[in-house]
Amino acid sequence: QVQLVESGGGLVQAGGSLRVSCAASTRTFSVYAMGWFRQAPGKEREFVAAISRRANITNYADSVKGRFTISRDNAKNMVYLQMNSLKPEDTAVYYCAARFTSTFNYYSLLSQYTNWGQGTQVTVSS
Repeated sequence: QVQLVESGGGLVQAGGSLRVSCAASTRTFSVYAMGWFRQAPGKEREFVAAISRRANITNYADSVKGRFTISRDNAKNMVYLQMNSLKPEDTAVYYCAARFTSTFNYYSLLSQYTNWGQGTQVTVSS
């Protein structure tokens, strides 16, 4: 079982940038596909970005495509979400998620992930 801890959230002005990070406590990080999801107040948790085990395949929600970049460092057990050109509608709690897999695919559905972090708050002011 992998434990995930997010960090790097905060308050930023619209148009600004922020990078959130997720540290995974496991000796076998490279067998996990990773994803970022977010949940705004009063809304359901939604997919943001996903990355395959070897970081060779990524996928993004249409709302963040071209602005956000997901990456991972398997040597450091870390996954990142670089967020540029932030908008007030990006305000949410951002969650890191992991899925043990033998494939080299990414996963974009909330139900496909078995491990979740506690989340980090990102607030974008207008």
